[in-house]
Amino acid sequence: MLRAAIIGLGDVSPVHKYAIDASHNGELVAVCDVNEALKSRYPDVSFYTDVDAMLEKENLDVVHICLPHYLHYPITKRCIEKGVHVFQEKPLALDYTEGLKTLALAENSEFKVGVCFQNRYNETFMELQRVLAEENVGAVTAVKGLVAWYRPEIYYTTKPWRGQMEFAGGGSIINQAIHTLDLMQVLGGEIDKCKASLSNLMDYEIEVEDTAVANFTFKNGARGFYMSTNAYAENSSVELQVITENEKFTIKDNCLYRTNSSGKKELLLEDKPMQGTKFYYGPSHSALIQRFYNAIEQDTDDYVTVKEALPAMLMIDAMKASSKENRTIEMEEIING
Repeated sequence: MLRAAIIGLGDVSPVHKYAIDASHNGELVAVCDVNEALKSRYPDVSFYTDVDAMLEKENLDVVHICLPHYLHYPITKRCIEKGVHVFQEKPLALDYTEGLKTLALAENSEFKVGVCFQNRYNETFMELQRVLAEENVGAVTAVKGLVAWYRPEIYYTTKPWRGQMEFAGGGSIINQAIHTLDLMQVLGGEIDKCKASLSNLMDYEIEVEDTAVANFTFKNGARGFYMSTNAYAENSSVELQVITENEKFTIKDNCLYRTNSSGKKELLLEDKPMQGTKFYYGPSHSALIQRFYNAIEQDTDDYVTVKEALPAMLMIDAMKASSKENRTIEMEEIING
């Protein structure tokens, strides 16, 4: 059994605990958080308030990082240097440049760094990928991603780092809707250009955006449209749509729909819900974490690697630059610094 630990016991950590407990080759043996009051939630495992102390004392195989964004790279580095595999909650890093530093860590070590883009393993998304690859639907011509959620002001005031650019790296684009950006680039391919506008619709005292819209141009000629907001009335279902030369496919309310050239709509598949998680997290944390654990034991790359997670960071940096400079940004500008 792989000896696992969780660092950071915030909102998403129970989802990781559930997935670890549900795995067939992982066991949660330790947790770490600066808030000692959280110890009572984990009575059956060792509790630490210091990362180094935990890494030194526990003989760990894998650590789950569920920390604020600005801590992802430094804590990943510490774990890798201690000889422990790392499973990171999204985002990969604060920005693309820091993501490249994480890539260097992973490529120059025998220890793996996986990234939590669990929606890649939703049954609906995998079936969509299969249909696009195996059936005669034509080339992808457009991809759309819509995320309309709600975050009250207390979301930012109770954890101020979420509203501070230095510590969060952005708002809705990096904290809520990064999964949708990731899926868009998986479907559309390498991105060439971006024009975006980031703004705030809510009167909160925060530095990061609560709303974003963007057009992406893919190198294969396909077009992408993206919108995310935390200013809606509730956490509505994410919508992901792909238009091909012959048909249209839409994932919404955890269902995959197919619309043919005559406008006939057909339900292809519905995701199974996952216990112990909010519906808008997606149902596939357990599948992704199990895959990562198997990759550790079998020494494979069959998981979401740092290299695969980098394009989403590139998209985020391009969106921020485009909005700030009010112009179209070519991805090469971000890549070349």
